[in-house]
Amino acid sequence: MEPSKNIMYVPGVCNIGPEEINRRYMVGFVSLLIAIVFIVILMMEYINPWWRLLLFFPVALSAAGFIQAQSKFCFAYAHKGVFNLGLLGTTQKITDDSAIIKDEKKARGILASCILIGIIVTLIVVII
Repeated sequence: MEPSKNIMYVPGVCNIGPEEINRRYMVGFVSLLIAIVFIVILMMEYINPWWRLLLFFPVALSAAGFIQAQSKFCFAYAHKGVFNLGLLGTTQKITDDSAIIKDEKKARGILASCILIGIIVTLIVVII
């Protein structure tokens, strides 16, 4: 594993390094672009407003990318009990039970935030 740039694994705080952070920013930006295009199409064409509910998915995914990048924390890695501060695709297993508990708590908070953002933005677009 390549050494990280001043980032270290801290249970419940940080479980991804620079390459993983960049990957999440990319997911955030691409998903945001998809959401914007989807909104424009829905607003320009007369399409049944119920289709706007599908906006939840790219918005929640975009939120997940940005929140995970900002917090340097991957909720999927936390649920798997691993972390990655090196090259993409490499992980290290977490063996400390208290660290796993801290990671899972942080992961639930991030996931809840992403779902809430997805719901709020989707409801705003549905109401408009």
